[in-house]
Amino acid sequence: MNTPSVDSSFAALLATQLNLGLPVELVALTPTYVPQMAQLESMAHSHPMSEGNLADCFGRLYRVLGLKLSAGSDANTNAASDPDSVDGLLGFAIVQQIVDEVTLLDICLLPSQQGKGYGKLLLNAVVASAKASAAVVLMLEVRESNLAARALYQKAGFIESGRRKGYYPIAGGKEDAILMDLAITQE
Repeated sequence: MNTPSVDSSFAALLATQLNLGLPVELVALTPTYVPQMAQLESMAHSHPMSEGNLADCFGRLYRVLGLKLSAGSDANTNAASDPDSVDGLLGFAIVQQIVDEVTLLDICLLPSQQGKGYGKLLLNAVVASAKASAAVVLMLEVRESNLAARALYQKAGFIESGRRKGYYPIAGGKEDAILMDLAITQE
């Protein structure tokens, strides 16, 4: 398999990210991580992406950012001792960029690590990556019932821009997808 190289500006962005003393690091993922990503998806989402869908997210239009345990993380920290971590992978985000529009296709975090600031760290890195790539807008969609994610996106400045009625399957029916946008300002 021909692995695309990571965009140099994205690599530089990852190198400069501060993790605020958390026992994690941000890394650019390659297709070799697809099995771990699929395992994490199945733990975190009611309707996970397949390995094939995840594998399709590597190419010139995509960036895949991983949140991994730091090599030197303290074994006594919650993240480092989490038995559910998938070979050290705690989460990831997948973005697609077409010209100056970036879409956050998936953000996934190990359930036991949610609510600890790691989702915010991933989202901040996605926003910084969009800014570094000269995007003007970052778009996403989120399940109507995912109140924690919606609150995270709203705190980051995303605004609701539309809805897809009955888009996501749920037990006994369907729920709306809420479309959200963040205008990216270039400084």
